[in-house]
Amino acid sequence: MYNDLFSIGPFTVHTYGLFVAIGIIAAFLVTERRGKKMGIDVSRLDSLAITFVIAGFIGSKLLYTLTRIKDIMADPSLVLSLSDGWVVWGGIIGGLIGGYIYCRTHKMNFWKQVDLIIPSVALAQGFGRIGCFFAGCCYGVETTSVLGVVFPEGSLAPAGIRLLPTQLICSVFDFALFFVLIYLVRKKK
Repeated sequence: MYNDLFSIGPFTVHTYGLFVAIGIIAAFLVTERRGKKMGIDVSRLDSLAITFVIAGFIGSKLLYTLTRIKDIMADPSLVLSLSDGWVVWGGIIGGLIGGYIYCRTHKMNFWKQVDLIIPSVALAQGFGRIGCFFAGCCYGVETTSVLGVVFPEGSLAPAGIRLLPTQLICSVFDFALFFVLIYLVRKKK
């Protein structure tokens, strides 16, 4: 819908990137607050979070590369693009691998950290999907439903066609998953 928020010279703030950043910040703040409430040492949480994010970005780009190998062989510059070419599952897998290595290196209980962090991953993903909606990526099938959305020219979705806004539907489910996981953690001994 609105892929570019604003530009200052050659620097453009993309709506997708803004919502990903909001998701990461919200996830960190919620995780830190929950960790303190649960009596978990959060002194290394910022370093662990940075590791998760960097490893997540690397994993996301790697999975994108694997899924688009023929296109990348024809145009290797696709890998270097920061404006597109991200696969969320690669980000989650990469983040978990990076987090595992960090926890092993610092003698931390990886599973305890994952229990603390995973609900916030759903929260971050909820914001990320809103960013997908604004960019027009990850769009759904053509529909005649009143829920359908017509994306404008310039978005990643086909313009002028009523499409199911799967990004927003996924976002609702991601936020719901966050609350369900928080509820389950509270009930779990």
